Amino acid sequence: MVRLGIFDIDYTITSKETLVEFYKFMLKKKPRLLKHLPSTLGHGLLYVTKRIELKEAKQAFLSFVSGIHEDEMNKLVSEFYEKRLCKIFYSDAIDMIKKLKAEGCLIYLISASAEFYLKEFYRIPEVDMVIGTRYKVNDKLHTCTMEGENCKGEEKVKRLMQDLQEKKLDIDFKNSYMFSDSLSDLPMLNLVGNPYLINFKKGHDSIKILNWK
Repeated sequence: MVRLGIFDIDYTITSKETLVEFYKFMLKKKPRLLKHLPSTLGHGLLYVTKRIELKEAKQAFLSFVSGIHEDEMNKLVSEFYEKRLCKIFYSDAIDMIKKLKAEGCLIYLISASAEFYLKEFYRIPEVDMVIGTRYKVNDKLHTCTMEGENCKGEEKVKRLMQDLQEKKLDIDFKNSYMFSDSLSDLPMLNLVGNPYLINFKKGHDSIKILNWK
């Protein structure tokens, strides 16, 4: 049986929200994208006041990628990784990834952030699979429309199980690991025998807390 080392990404592997960092990176590359800011802020307010669902808010936020060709996007996300993303990793997270990989675990990164830039995490040699929220690409042009559901909560479990089934892997969940900064990942944390909360401030009765830097 195969053991897994499963990691959330935002505030678990990285010290900052990756989507916000990508947006700031894109604004520096393309200042004209500021035109999307009023709509982004407006939809954010609507979500906070519970007038729209998270999926709609996230699609509105990602409007700044609409119309970008796949070839250009590949160059942009590569530069984003090199200049920003790899600089906000928790060194403790990378050490844990290396440790679990050396012990024979398959390393899965599963996040609600956009898969089109999270794929850059394959640059970490120990990473076996990256799963994120997918967005449609039409005629090689990126859109802000989600393909399927937001990869959060139960959806993370669903996406993981789909991948494991496709690969016909027999998993030893009792001896597998899951790391997350948030209780929104309880469905994933409850799936394994070794769940951990990262930099969690409130304390928890049944899940160990690790403080990563």
